Parts: sequence; C-alpha cells; structure tokens
Amino acid sequence: MPRTRGPSARTISPLLLERFGWHHERVIRAARPTDADALADVCLRTALSGEDATGRLTDDRLWADLFALPYLELEPDLCWVVELGGSVVGYLVGTADTAAYAESFRDRWLPRLDGRYPLDRRTDPLEDQLVRELHDPERDLLPELVGYPAHLHVDLLAPARSRGWGRALLATFFSAVRDRGVPGVHLAVAPDNHRAMAFYSYLGLRELPTVRGTYLVATSDLL
Repeated sequence: MPRTRGPSARTISPLLLERFGWHHERVIRAARPTDADALADVCLRTALSGEDATGRLTDDRLWADLFALPYLELEPDLCWVVELGGSVVGYLVGTADTAAYAESFRDRWLPRLDGRYPLDRRTDPLEDQLVRELHDPERDLLPELVGYPAHLHVDLLAPARSRGWGRALLATFFSAVRDRGVPGVHLAVAPDNHRAMAFYSYLGLRELPTVRGTYLVATSDLL
C-alpha cells in the first residue's frame, strides 16, 4: 500500500490553515510537561469511545492517570499534541517498548499516585476494570504482540476530527518508532468505537485476536 501523509507541522498548506482560520499556527508539536492538564481534559472528554466521560467514574482523573499522563512522564519523546488557537484539542502518546514501559509504570508511575486508586472491588464494573488495569501494567505483554512492541493512544476533540490530524499524529509516531528500529505497533480500541475502528481500518491496521481480546496492529512502515 502506498504511504499517504496527513498534514503535519512542517508540511501543512498555508491555504488550508487560512481556510479553517488557524492563522499559520504550528498545530502539531511535541507535548510539554505543562500540557498535563490539557491532556487530562482531552482524555476525559473522549474516554467513552470518543464521547465525554465526565462524571462517569468516582474520580474523573483515573482516565488520564491510566491512558495519558504516565506517557508524558515516562515517554516524553513520544508524545505530541494538536494545538489550535492556542488550545490543545488532541494528542498522541505512546511507547516504543511496551515491556520497558510496563516496568517503568510499576516502578515510577504507580508510586506517584500515592494510593489514590486502591485495588478494592468497586460496585461499578467499568471503574473496577480500569483500576485493575492500572495495577496491571503488564496486561498487554502477550505472545501474539511480540512482533508489535510499540503501542499508542490517540484522542481528538471534535474541532480536530476529520481534518487529517489523526493520520498526521500516527504518521509522526510511526516514523519515530521506525527510526528506533521497532518492527510493529499495536493498540486497543473499544469494540463499540465504530468511528475509530473504521479510521484505523482505512489506514491499513489489521485486527489481531489475542487471549485478551482483539487488538489492532501494523508494521512500523505503514505510514
């Protein structure tokens, strides 16, 4: 399949920026530590298969403490944001080595949470599942995924969707891990997130069944 590139901070057309009122901003950039609250906000507002999860859990911060902020702390070189009009409206965070990331998560990230999410049985099945995933960073170390050691999370608010930024973020990540010699990438998508599944399928990622469910995978030269 020929590679197709979405817009990026370096290649986006000034005419396209003008059309959408983005005024020649650099809209994709490396994430910074000061973006933590913005990442947490985007994560929360997209956590339910792309929809707002505010108030769904006892503690809204759990979403970001599991799926966004540890990457900013542990893998800062593999985190990017989409910034429009001075506001962060999307991000991609990931790791080139899921096994090493899981070790760092357990040794460096979990202690920082200082018991905020104790491993107690919750009455809400979703919250119970998320807390258990938080305490099991090795959950994705599966034999089926050995050839796809990198993984990522990408979330976009409505103003950044259907404009090529998701593809651009993915292309940036794939290029970065490819330069590190990583052979493949995996990610998990909720089965009811039909929009995301269609998007990744269109890009060429394929489904891979595992003992923990179906993942999406691709070689690192896909984009």
